[in-house]
Amino acid sequence: MISILITSWKEPKTLEKAICALLPQMNEDDEMLVACPDEETANIVSLYSNNNRVVKCIRDEGRGKPAALNLLFKEAKGDVLVLSDGDVYVGDNAVSELVKPFSDPRVGAVSGHPISAEERDTMFGFWSHLLTDTANRLRVERNARGEIIVCSGYLYAIRNGLIDTVPEDALSEDAVISHMIWGKGFKTKYAEKSEVYVKYPTTFKDWLKQKKRSAGGYTQIKGYVGETPMMRSFGKESSGIFGVMAYPKNFKERIWTLKLILARLLLWGLIFVDMKIKKKGLNELWERVESTK
Repeated sequence: MISILITSWKEPKTLEKAICALLPQMNEDDEMLVACPDEETANIVSLYSNNNRVVKCIRDEGRGKPAALNLLFKEAKGDVLVLSDGDVYVGDNAVSELVKPFSDPRVGAVSGHPISAEERDTMFGFWSHLLTDTANRLRVERNARGEIIVCSGYLYAIRNGLIDTVPEDALSEDAVISHMIWGKGFKTKYAEKSEVYVKYPTTFKDWLKQKKRSAGGYTQIKGYVGETPMMRSFGKESSGIFGVMAYPKNFKERIWTLKLILARLLLWGLIFVDMKIKKKGLNELWERVESTK
């Protein structure tokens, strides 16, 4: 049995697309639980609660995604939990591809494959393609070597019972969960054919908001799980700069790549100031990214 867990907040339009993409991939015994604090999102869930699949709304208190996940973990009955967001949508057969690796009892978590839904002909669209394609290559390589895979929060699955609660101040709960499961002695794997389509930020302000959460969350991991092998850090990213320069196909894309490198340096600087010096937490750093809705 599979439990599909979706966290959402004020995303009625995108949530409906997310639900419609997942429903045909559910079996009769599977369930879908959607956590949201707002009425407009809950109303969308209610539209699908009377079909031949179990679709249920869990109202959370709006304290952030980790707190919403903790509520869902308590309610979920499936052997495997498939986690996703209300502002993305999955490709055909994404769920079946995602759960295949769980036939190995040593597998505890499996990441899906985020794909940018943006066009590559704008700077921010190009940035999204460069970053998602690079992440895909790294996950494929690490998967082949049996190294830790940090799951993408847009779509991943975990074996039920391995995680009871997530620290509620975690900025990158997907990274924390991945490292917690790896620390318990289970494998983390990558399902490249399990595709999820993501709308990425289209303004620099929104880009910084989103990336500050995702990259900044890695600085918290040692505090939750102790010393552990890392997939992402400032040092690892810096060492890969020259490899990234092979990605652009023309002069314009080379300029955009150079700008991305400068933007990432600024990003890591802001993360250091906000998290190491100012000691900001989730409530101060988490800001809604409107251009992805």
